[in-house]
Amino acid sequence: MKAFVFSIILIITIGKVGFGQVVNPNLDDTLTTQKKLQKMIVYGSDTCHYCVDTKTYLKEKKIDFTYYDVDINLTRQREMVIKLQKANISLDNLSLPVVDFNGKLIMNGEDFEAFLKKLDSSKIK
Repeated sequence: MKAFVFSIILIITIGKVGFGQVVNPNLDDTLTTQKKLQKMIVYGSDTCHYCVDTKTYLKEKKIDFTYYDVDINLTRQREMVIKLQKANISLDNLSLPVVDFNGKLIMNGEDFEAFLKKLDSSKIK
């Protein structure tokens, strides 16, 4: 009898936990707000001196950004590659860091100082 009562309680508990999902009606609004508040995303590597210098520059200029080390975070690495492919940017000459500012991708080229100035002017636009 104890086993029967225990199994009924267990079934009820599992049913409430497993099927008790809460739907957030404001989820779409939250996602839209987050996209509007999107800040600069920097994809780089802590072993890359340009990436480290970029982080230092953005901190000095008080530009809000999120940094992802693509050597460690493979999910973000994949995200970066997908963004580059969607923008029709060749991966053959990929140069870190890659910066995403509201969908605009900026990559480090031959002139690092010009790259940093683009980041500063992107904050204003």
